[in-house]
Amino acid sequence: MTPSPGWYRDPKAPHLERWWDGTAWTEHRRTPDVPGPPVPAPPVPGPPQAYGPPDPGPQAPTPPGPPSAGDASALRSKVIALTAAGAVLVTAIVTGAIVLGEEDGGTEVNTAPTLATSQPAPREPATDTPTPTPSESTSEPSADDPAVVVDQLNGITLPLLDGWVRPQTYTEADVLMSTDGTYECPAEDFGSCRHGKVISRTATPQNGETAPEALAEADIKEAADEAYDRDRVGRRPFGGIESHQVVKSGPVKVAGRTGYFVRWRVRTAEGPGGYVQSLAFASPVGTEAPVIVRYVFDAGEDGPPLADMDRFTRGIRPTTD
Repeated sequence: MTPSPGWYRDPKAPHLERWWDGTAWTEHRRTPDVPGPPVPAPPVPGPPQAYGPPDPGPQAPTPPGPPSAGDASALRSKVIALTAAGAVLVTAIVTGAIVLGEEDGGTEVNTAPTLATSQPAPREPATDTPTPTPSESTSEPSADDPAVVVDQLNGITLPLLDGWVRPQTYTEADVLMSTDGTYECPAEDFGSCRHGKVISRTATPQNGETAPEALAEADIKEAADEAYDRDRVGRRPFGGIESHQVVKSGPVKVAGRTGYFVRWRVRTAEGPGGYVQSLAFASPVGTEAPVIVRYVFDAGEDGPPLADMDRFTRGIRPTTD
């Protein structure tokens, strides 16, 4: 008579259970499902040599028997220690979940335990360096910049002063900007005029002369004629020039270069006339070709202030600035 098939304490490993097939030990083992040593099968009546299977060894296994006092005590201690450790872990997880829930304003949190790692999460190195802030742009000014008007051909920019606008429907060549709005020209049936214009062009040396003074002196008469005598198609919006007077001239610094200007007061047959200035200087970029900037301002209370001519001149910059 031998015990019936089932799981019994493994005599070679008391913390495991081993399958007894009714006649011999198999190689199947498992961890007990519940704490404590497995209960062995009740003894079968019969002679002492018939109780239980033979001792498992290299050749034949032995039947299970009741655990010894030493084995049971050791196994019980291990089970108690494992149970206590599990209780501490569960308590810590639940407590952490409650604290997190309170800090988050009582929102529902997931209390299921998560896998832990023995290595702390990587930390960013501490630094006292402040977060960099965007610096001011150093790019070249563009035609979309509301503060300046760009003359790419001659490599200069001029400030866009109050009351001045970029030409949109203006057809006259080389005009960088004009005063805002138009008025009826003094000459009858001529059309509309503007109270002020700023014109920029590459200078044409006269007889090989490239000095700023010579260029400005040569350009001022042509500038006055085109503005107040006859335009490029032969029309006379102001009835022609009757006289002119030099009101100011001299050297001036322009974009880091030495320039020269000449300013005339022009009187016309119709209307209040105006002021014309030719400013000559070498371009601050590229081949440094000579540049002419013309200012045309109507006289009278409707014309722009003469001080704007000086403001424009002081505000000229290279496009690379």
